Amino acid sequence: MMPVRDPAPRSECALARKATRYIADIAGQHAAIAVSRDDPILIPQTINRRLMQSSAAAHQAALERFEQTCEALTHRWTPETRRSGPLNAALATGWVAMRDDMEAGAKATTTTVRQALETALAPFAATLPERRRIAVMNLIAAGMTVFAAALALLSTL
Repeated sequence: MMPVRDPAPRSECALARKATRYIADIAGQHAAIAVSRDDPILIPQTINRRLMQSSAAAHQAALERFEQTCEALTHRWTPETRRSGPLNAALATGWVAMRDDMEAGAKATTTTVRQALETALAPFAATLPERRRIAVMNLIAAGMTVFAAALALLSTL
């Protein structure tokens, strides 16, 4: 039978190494200040920074695992879709029926709008030739006015 070793010395040693690293880190950052093992002033800042660094590493590892999972699901998607032929056929049939219904609805809407516009614009269409004749007469009158103004300007020179 093997003797069982007490894990406490190993964990105490690890804690002592971590404390020594923290003290060295604090002393390196704050060279003008003497830091001891029980100095409560600068230790929380360094501990927080260390915790943030280890947390960032843990988050990065979790992100990488998530990316691997997503890639695996993406690669699995293609074979699964090939196996689901009846589902794809049903989706295609539904898509065709939906497209046909949309086309029929669009044609009906177009016809209704066209009829409404023709009904609303019918009175204007009836008077269009007379409006065109009035517009031509206005253009002729404007031309005559410009000609008369040019004659008046020339007579003053």
